[in-house]
Amino acid sequence: MINPSNIPLIPYVVEQTPRGERSYDIYSRLLNDRIVFLGEEVTRDSANLVIAQLLHLESQDPDKDIALYINSPGGDVYAGLGILDTMNFIKPDVSTICVGMAASMGAVLLAAGTKGKRFALPNSMVLIHQPSSGAHGQQTEIQIAADETKYIREHLNELLADFTGQPVEKINADTERDKYMRAREAFAYGLVDEVITSRKDSTAATSGAITGASSAGSALTDTDVATSTESKER
Repeated sequence: MINPSNIPLIPYVVEQTPRGERSYDIYSRLLNDRIVFLGEEVTRDSANLVIAQLLHLESQDPDKDIALYINSPGGDVYAGLGILDTMNFIKPDVSTICVGMAASMGAVLLAAGTKGKRFALPNSMVLIHQPSSGAHGQQTEIQIAADETKYIREHLNELLADFTGQPVEKINADTERDKYMRAREAFAYGLVDEVITSRKDSTAATSGAITGASSAGSALTDTDVATSTESKER
């Protein structure tokens, strides 16, 4: 039996229309304003939802920005790369905004936003680090997992180097262990383009980006790699 207390409560918004009242769950209401919110671990399910929303918003208007708000501890690398590829694939610019935390794969997605439209709120925290493997089994299987982990680490570090402008050697050194960065540090590092406190303090271009309007098989996680076995976050 499911414990109702374990079921997340989703707020609903009621709006008056010429045809009467209409209710939306809060995420659908945000979607109407071209806002996508990733507020959980990056999993296959959560990534599929984000990807579907990005594709839907592109079909609605390919010339308006999409705002992706991120408050995530990271998660499945393959799923996260699916989001990243979709961000690059669609026509609209995707602005990214860190609220709370963007860790691991969440940090990669934050940095993957359209250049000039990547933001963090002042009390945000960003974490980058290397993948790790929880594989076990025969020696050959462990070696295969280690090789894949090595490839993924190199690939993610190359992506971060491209997004931030940092030398890949520095990214390699900084991700050797957990590297925590506050909003201003993330800005200095190149993970975001601006630290914003409120909408009223932002420029017109920034305001458009943060609202989404525009003036124009195996689970690989960023903290665990799985082969034939389950992987889990550190």
